[in-house]
Amino acid sequence: MTQQKKIFIIGYSGHAYVVLDSILEQGLVVGGYFAKDYNVEDPYHLEFFGSERAEDVGQILEQHYVFPCIGDNNIREKVVNFVIGKGFNQLAVIDKTALVSSKATIGLSTFVGRNAIINSLAKIGGGVIINTAAIIEHECLIGDFSHVAPNATLAGNVSLGRKVLFGAGSVAKQGISIGDNSIIGAGSVVISDIPANEVWAGNPARRIKEIDF
Repeated sequence: MTQQKKIFIIGYSGHAYVVLDSILEQGLVVGGYFAKDYNVEDPYHLEFFGSERAEDVGQILEQHYVFPCIGDNNIREKVVNFVIGKGFNQLAVIDKTALVSSKATIGLSTFVGRNAIINSLAKIGGGVIINTAAIIEHECLIGDFSHVAPNATLAGNVSLGRKVLFGAGSVAKQGISIGDNSIIGAGSVVISDIPANEVWAGNPARRIKEIDF
């Protein structure tokens, strides 16, 4: 990244604060934030630029980077697709305390949080959140816009589809697959494959319900 380029964030609430710590602790410069509404608290003292969909947004962002700071998988997907459609510059944000194998692959607009571990040959899609102290073991596949929550562990060769929420403190047995859009409740132990569009929870994890769209 050239010294002149700044990072502008989209979204400025809870998840954004975590991302901002990771950005600022690396000495990178945040140019401001885009959001639907002004953040009255403004704990990081950032300049507000209004909605990212404003007509003049291209003039602000064309020479800089933009990063989605949105926890909701579906909203984050829409924002990243908007960024891609506009041709704005993306990047991955990886906390300086994270341990990431040189053989791992991480997509753009993905966040890797404090003390997270991503091991050899793991492939992390775009717009993903690998949250605080999550462990992604060897050869795992994480689909676009999924979220592996704090302290969750995926053993080797686990596959998550797109927009999966894998809950805080949950564990997945090696080799299993979890389908698109599924949600794994916090503290669950997943020992078998899970279809798309379902909510599972418990130890061992059991099907709770189907997700309606």
